[in-house]
Formats: sequence, C-alpha cells, structure tokens
Amino acid sequence: MAMSFFDQFASTSYLGIPLIAIAIILPWVLYATSTSRWVNNRLITIQGWFVNQFTSQLMLPLNLGGHKWALLMASLMVFLITINMLGLLPYTFTPTTQLSLNMGSAVPLWLATVIIGMRNQPTVALGHLLPEGTALPLIPVLIIIETISLLIRPLALGVRLTANLTAGHLLIQLIATAVFVLLAMMPTVAILTAAVLFLLTLLEVAVAMIQAYVSVLLLSLYLQENV
Repeated sequence: MAMSFFDQFASTSYLGIPLIAIAIILPWVLYATSTSRWVNNRLITIQGWFVNQFTSQLMLPLNLGGHKWALLMASLMVFLITINMLGLLPYTFTPTTQLSLNMGSAVPLWLATVIIGMRNQPTVALGHLLPEGTALPLIPVLIIIETISLLIRPLALGVRLTANLTAGHLLIQLIATAVFVLLAMMPTVAILTAAVLFLLTLLEVAVAMIQAYVSVLLLSLYLQENV
C-alpha cells in the first residue's frame, strides 16, 4: 500500500511514447500569443504585465550584461509555474517531480553562468573561492570548501524543487486517503480532515509558485556573481 503512493511520480508511457514529453510541451499551448491588433485582449494584457513585472524585479540587481538573460529567465519562470500548477490537477503528471528533469535544466544553466564568469572576469570568478584576508594555513581548506559549495549549487537547485513538490503531493494523497477511510467510520473527523486538506491544497498552490520563483531567483544570483 505504501508503494502505491509513489505511483503518481512514475513517468508513464502510451504506445511506447513517454507522456512526460507531452506534459512538458502542452503548457506552452495554453498561453495566448500576441496579435497584430493595436489593442490586445485582457488575457494577453495580464500575461504581458506579469512577465514584465517579474523580469524587471529579477533583472534589478544585475548589470546590463546580465539583462541578456531576461528572456531565458522569464521563460523558465513561466514554464516552471505552469507545470507545477497543472500538476495539482487530478489525474495529471508533474514533470518537475522528476529529479532527472530538474537536474537536466539546472546543470546546463549553472554551468553557463560559471563559463561566463571564467570568460569575462576570470580573476573575480576565481576570487570567490578564497575570501580576502584569509590566514595562510586556512587557504587550502577554504579553497576546497568553496569549490565543493560551488559544485553542489546545481544539485541544490534540482533537489530543492523535486523534494518540495514531491513532499506536497505525497502529503495531499495521504490526507485524501485518510478522508476517504474515515468518511464511513467517523464522518465528523473526516470533515475536519477534509478542511485541512483544502487548506493544504491552497498551501501547495503557493509552494508551486514560490518554488518556481526561488529556483529562477537563485539562478539569477549565480549569474550576478559572474557578470
């Protein structure tokens, strides 16, 4: 019975076609595209306002060199929020609960920020590995520690998103199962548990949005150190 709780995170396939590919591509179909009209509808206006506000806040601490990443950051933010929110619907699959997908997107983006720093300002990029004024005996130890902390950054990006979404989905399924079991034996307790489930679902909606924002925000902070 306990193993069945994790079946929702399995990447299913239909006729040999992995459905995770469809789950990744489908969100982009749901967004309205701009037209050649002078006045857009409300949906496109709200959509554009949200992207502009997010991009302006995200690019605020970066210099002009980092503004080249604005389109990529905004696209990644919209992509993660949409997938996380669609994964809360019944009978759906959340691709961001797969560590392979999150690491596959985190590692190249993190590596790109490191390469940009090494190419544009190698002295400053390497200077992050050794704080100024460090005592001579501590230099080798600090270099090793800072190198390890640098290398685990993509792992932290991928694991944070995967762990938060997986824990939320498991908790919702556990409480929903408890409501179903208690409904026949203790209806009052089942109703109270259902209220908790409703509040937890609202919390999971907030977590789905916050985790997407945190992932992109951390990536922008990594970029800030290298531009």
